[in-house]
Amino acid sequence: MSLPPFHLHPDVLLLAAALEGSYLLALARLAPPPTTTGEPSASGAQRAAFTLGVLTVLAASSWPIHDLAEGYLLSVHMGQHLLLSLVAPPLLIMGTPTWLARRLLRPRPLKWAMRRFGRPLSALILFNAVLVLTHWPLVVDWALGYHLAHFGVHALIFGSSLLMWWQVLSPLPELPALSYPGRMLYLFLQSLLPTVPASFLTFGSTVIYPFYAAAPRIWAVSPLTDQLIAGLMMKLVGGLILWGAIAVFFFRWWSEEQSEGWDALAWRDVEREVRSELSKR
Repeated sequence: MSLPPFHLHPDVLLLAAALEGSYLLALARLAPPPTTTGEPSASGAQRAAFTLGVLTVLAASSWPIHDLAEGYLLSVHMGQHLLLSLVAPPLLIMGTPTWLARRLLRPRPLKWAMRRFGRPLSALILFNAVLVLTHWPLVVDWALGYHLAHFGVHALIFGSSLLMWWQVLSPLPELPALSYPGRMLYLFLQSLLPTVPASFLTFGSTVIYPFYAAAPRIWAVSPLTDQLIAGLMMKLVGGLILWGAIAVFFFRWWSEEQSEGWDALAWRDVEREVRSELSKR
């Protein structure tokens, strides 16, 4: 098994360094004093999540993943898209504290865009429209022929993914996440449409993308087998991530319901004792 020649991507390194550097600088210079909020600028879990999100973007856009995706294998290209849509965005959102999210959305154009396109239905439609568009054979073959076009496609995927994940992970009370049942239903609906292009890739008898049909065979994988693997990744890996998130939200919901039920019961006991004491006086 061989890999394509090593190729450094300085633009990706600069982007990752800018993201992480800006985040750390904001935490150090822009965070409200702990005496004001009673909390640190960001928890250790938030810092770790944001850094993992940046590293995911870096890995997806660097050698060897980017080189294999751009010149050889559709299956690696699919994995790259999954990293940029279902892994990096939720990590970055989870790593953003409330005060920083509010500050980032302070500019009026961003605030307008979030209020207009950041609603659940709008985000769901936009994400799936981008999903269909970016897997259309003409668009894929065109984007792979031009570096800037490919970058633009990835930016579109990443941006629509941020809007999609915001509906279930938003840290802002003024732009709140859905309730736990709403999040589960939302992610369930999100898991449906990708099965359509995934089915075409998995069960197709001909190669859908001419670019990958003519791409050099760096490994002993035929174009049709490569397409089959890509379809299975889109359906199974993408579905596993979304259904994993649904399971997390379900157990959080169940835990909170149990806690609230216990608290309510405990409070009734306290209230009964107080009333009993008052009646004795």
